Amino acid sequence: MTAQSTVQDPVCGMNVVPDPKRESRFQGAPYYFCCDGCKRTFDRDPAGVLAARRAKNSDRMVHQIGLGPLSSSPQGATAVMPGAEASCCHGDHPKSSSSVGRQTQAKADAIYTCPMHLEIEQVGPGSCPICGMDLEPKFIDLSDDSDEQQLRGMKRRLWIGIALSLPLLVLAMAPMLVGSMLGLTSIGHAMSPQWMGWIQLGLATPVVFWCGWPLLVRGFNSFRTMNLNMFSLITVGTIAAFLFSLVVVLFPSWIPQAFYEHGRPPLYFEAAAVIITLVLLGQVLELRARQQTGGAIRELMQLAPESAIRVTDGGDEVEVSLHDVKQGDRLRVRPGAKVPVDGRVLSGSSRIDESMLTGEPIPVRKETGDTVTGGTLNQTGALLIEAVGVGDQTVLSRIVQMVAEAQRSRAPIQKLADAVAQYFVPVVIACAALAFVGWTWWGPEPRLAHAFVAAVAVLIIACPCALGLATPMSVMVGVGRGAREGVLIKNAEVLETMEKVDTVVIDKTGTLTQGRPEVVSIEPLNDWTEDSLLRTVAAVEVQSEHPLAQAIVRKAKAANMAIPAAIDFQSITGRGATASVDQQSVLIGNASWMQEQHIEGMPLTSEMAAKHQQQGSTVVFVAVDGRSAGMIAIADPIKASTPAALAALHELGLRVVMLTGDAEPSARAVATKLGIDEFHAGVSPQQKHEYVSRLRREGHVVAVAGDGINDAPALAEADVGIAMGTGTGVAIESAGVTLVGGDLRGVAAAANLSRKTMSNIRQNLFFAFVYNALGIPIAAGLLYPVFGMLLSPMLAAAAMSFSSISVIANALRLRNASLH
Repeated sequence: MTAQSTVQDPVCGMNVVPDPKRESRFQGAPYYFCCDGCKRTFDRDPAGVLAARRAKNSDRMVHQIGLGPLSSSPQGATAVMPGAEASCCHGDHPKSSSSVGRQTQAKADAIYTCPMHLEIEQVGPGSCPICGMDLEPKFIDLSDDSDEQQLRGMKRRLWIGIALSLPLLVLAMAPMLVGSMLGLTSIGHAMSPQWMGWIQLGLATPVVFWCGWPLLVRGFNSFRTMNLNMFSLITVGTIAAFLFSLVVVLFPSWIPQAFYEHGRPPLYFEAAAVIITLVLLGQVLELRARQQTGGAIRELMQLAPESAIRVTDGGDEVEVSLHDVKQGDRLRVRPGAKVPVDGRVLSGSSRIDESMLTGEPIPVRKETGDTVTGGTLNQTGALLIEAVGVGDQTVLSRIVQMVAEAQRSRAPIQKLADAVAQYFVPVVIACAALAFVGWTWWGPEPRLAHAFVAAVAVLIIACPCALGLATPMSVMVGVGRGAREGVLIKNAEVLETMEKVDTVVIDKTGTLTQGRPEVVSIEPLNDWTEDSLLRTVAAVEVQSEHPLAQAIVRKAKAANMAIPAAIDFQSITGRGATASVDQQSVLIGNASWMQEQHIEGMPLTSEMAAKHQQQGSTVVFVAVDGRSAGMIAIADPIKASTPAALAALHELGLRVVMLTGDAEPSARAVATKLGIDEFHAGVSPQQKHEYVSRLRREGHVVAVAGDGINDAPALAEADVGIAMGTGTGVAIESAGVTLVGGDLRGVAAAANLSRKTMSNIRQNLFFAFVYNALGIPIAAGLLYPVFGMLLSPMLAAAAMSFSSISVIANALRLRNASLH
């Protein structure tokens, strides 16, 4: 989605996609909203809302005109970029600290989105109006250090919070921890309770209202829009503890006797401060973990060089920024330099290390007319290339975009967490209220003090941050882990489906084999010779892009043959090709097609072909003017990695089926040699589609591995399409999984990755659900009848932070997971 496809929510200023379900009309004009809360606010006073929005937009324009979009005022105020305040969680003031550290560095036109609510998008940074989490840039920019600045800003708040909370905690706990050791019954021997209260107030206030300001802003806005989230509970709990303590310090006589402990009303300043500090710790760890999950994308982006050498029309060489390279530019690639963009070799020859794409360490020779990929490493010779794919059109950019989109995608299992979260916060608030009422009526003295502690502890311990992080963190780490192995996952739904796959359907050519077949035998009939047959067939096949056709053409060129021209060329998918050469009608194809055409002499040719097919070669039959002219045997060597890859698939319990257009004897030879469970030969693309469809009707979950082009019908029909190849644009866009290296071992790696990621998600959800199922009753006082103790709000905050840390740590384990 682009900024042009959105409209502004008049209540919160957020850019939203128009949704008829959230539409209101005023004075004949339609208005759209990010949530039902904003719609209700607008409906109560549309004229007032519009007036306030016009004033705010006007104020923003004043900032932009006076300061420039990315400059700072002499007073240190930060200019507000378009959309920077356009979020329900920003508050009304343009300098809301919920986006601390992000205003100055983020690009003004960058689109930001929520990692847990992908429908939330806006221009510029902010916070999600639903869950309160920081929005992330939709596309990573290596020159943008706003994430790092945000982490530094949050760490600064954390350290200041720790520095103030520790002495506060010591002062609050001194009567219990130190008093008995010193023979003192009260800290009042050293300082009066009144002064103690003022000191605690002085220490707690900056922690709550400066260190915790980003958290409180999100909490207040969650109530304003009625999108209740974890920050709602944090805000209610900390503000309740702080305000109660403030009343104790300022107006102690207002506090009922039922609250008194040890003859005076208690203070909870330390609880409010420690809660904020522990939540900040969780935020810092989360931000750091998110940076680590983006490491795979950053590694990919850093493969591209920062500059290129452009060759001018006059022959001069000028170094230019990669951003300035345009399609059609001529670029010099020197030995040892990285190829800057996708291109075509105009002159020169060299060997290119393409391991970043294929995983193969052996360099590939490139000559005039060959294609090169941006980010690969030139080794020996100098090349002059023409820029073909630049900017976001390069293979590397498409891979980066695919990984980024996959990391933000949502797995179907996330719906479970979403359904729980929708009702979770109201239920928690109700539980806190019931705990307060229960302790007030039936609890021991001081009843109100116990009731207050229990209610605040319930609010804090039940923060659903672990529940919200459970799925997205695992998806982000898992997709990044796959990218480092050359396994590109299109989205989280594919990741979840891949786990359920029980049957893998594969093609032979280019999947099991090297995909570069070679002619091994030419057997002419009648008056034809080997040279004349090869020259005639090459004339037809030179117009085809089929791997078998290219093998024949390479054979003819290697023999320095003069290839005649062919006219009226036609390619029949899954059958062969036909053309006119030297005024003769030439048909080239498989045996079944020749029989359909009633070619004379086919029985003899078939007998000749049988011995080659039994050895695993593919036989191309040739007919001229309706009469068999001979055959050409072509062998495609099996990849060295194929046996190990098939063994890995079998170890995972997957059934492997080979569908190929080759003849039955050739297919049988390969299937027997590799131990394939089932094979079908002479299969057309349409028949592959029908076979996959039948498997799915029988209840199988099917993955199809093919080249992404010839096997398009089967890939589209499969539950998971796996494109084998070197990261071509078609493969990346057409399949659910792309194996950049074209290695069948990647199928096993993808299956392993999906199983480990989904297992990790289930573990995280288990941690989150069980934690809340046990934590809420304990916080409400379940242990009091047995142990005579209540869970303090501080311990509740620590437990809440631990739940988030456990989910993050568990998800990060996937970074080191073995996929082979």
